[in-house]
Amino acid sequence: MTAAANPSDEAIRAILRDRVDVGRQSVGMVVGVIDEDGRRLFAHGRASAREERPLDGDTVFEIGSITKVFTALLLAEMATRGEVALDDPVARLLPREVKTPALGRKQIALLDLATYTSGLPRMPSNFDPKDKDNPYADYTVARLYEFLSGHVLRFVPGAHYEYANLGFGLLGHALALRAGKSYEELVVERICAPLGMESTRVSLTPSMRERLARGHDASLEPVANWDIPTLAGAGGLRSTANDLFKFLAAVALPGSESAVGRAAQRLLKTQRPTGEPGAAVNAAMGWFVQPLADDVIVLKNGGTGGYRSFVGYSPWSRKGGFVLANTGGNDVDDIGLHLVNAARSLRQYPPQIAVDPAILATYAGVYALKPGFALTIRARAGRLYVRGAGQIELELFADAEDRFFMRSVDAQAIFIREKDGRAREVIWHQGGEYRYCPRIE
Repeated sequence: MTAAANPSDEAIRAILRDRVDVGRQSVGMVVGVIDEDGRRLFAHGRASAREERPLDGDTVFEIGSITKVFTALLLAEMATRGEVALDDPVARLLPREVKTPALGRKQIALLDLATYTSGLPRMPSNFDPKDKDNPYADYTVARLYEFLSGHVLRFVPGAHYEYANLGFGLLGHALALRAGKSYEELVVERICAPLGMESTRVSLTPSMRERLARGHDASLEPVANWDIPTLAGAGGLRSTANDLFKFLAAVALPGSESAVGRAAQRLLKTQRPTGEPGAAVNAAMGWFVQPLADDVIVLKNGGTGGYRSFVGYSPWSRKGGFVLANTGGNDVDDIGLHLVNAARSLRQYPPQIAVDPAILATYAGVYALKPGFALTIRARAGRLYVRGAGQIELELFADAEDRFFMRSVDAQAIFIREKDGRAREVIWHQGGEYRYCPRIE
């Protein structure tokens, strides 16, 4: 099997200029490519919209759900040592007073948590943050245990895929209890220290804080960092490009004889179908596996309020790549996939045009997409933004005066205006479906 040649240095630089300078998808980006010939690092943009500090391989980013791969790797490493078994019920690692849900005699195994098939929902029902800008900060262990003790499973563990912030948060917590350490201490001891990853942590060291890229929302305004104490195993890590090079070299490129490398070889042995429409994607331990015509890509992405990230590799071509962006909302997966296999095409967008701010103001309002779910449209400084109920705000880009598209997801909007110019509804196109969304505010 063969994969397409690596994109050239100039091609990668052009991609970053397009996404940062033209598309305004991030204040800055750092990307890396690693293969048997060595490493290539590229940075474009700034660490903050309000200062000129440049980005480099030591700049710190929140990596969000890429943390899940580290949590799965901890499980594999502890299983290799004989400290746990993959089929151990998670209940065995939790305090006796915690009633962990089961379905009949089928309990939730550690492997079920690591492969997104625990039967638990994506998030606990008692997740109700006081601070929407730092939503995980006040979710406590007590509330996690309260949820588990009262939850009733709808799916048999191991049989149903559902993306798993709760599941990986629980897995990281349980493994930490088994080791008698905090989640961060366990990651540092078992993964970071052996690989020399000194800038991958949950809590920012003084040095990391000095090198931290400021997170931004889709309008490129600074936002708060996220603190994830209880569910850290789902998305609590920060890291750098130079550390991710070391991580990929150990877990993705064959020949690593380290304990971490040997444990990483177990991550792809169990794969369960996600059933996602339009893509043959399997969930492995932490990773997702996407077959191609002449290749296969192992990948994971991440996102917090102010950051987006991607890491992936091909076990066939022995190439790896990652993308770190200090702006939330706009995913970078197509760039990452293209770095690993240039045959994976980048998203193509229509030419953008500028729209009179007075016209944009007529689109601002709230539109009903479906019962109980509305889209809030906001105009600001000559730009237009949309926020789905309970979701982060994303930018809309114009290719006509009344027609807009998104760079973060495959979605388009057409505004229908009254004679007085005020929009009465928006036609929303996403996932092959058109929805007529009347203005309700």
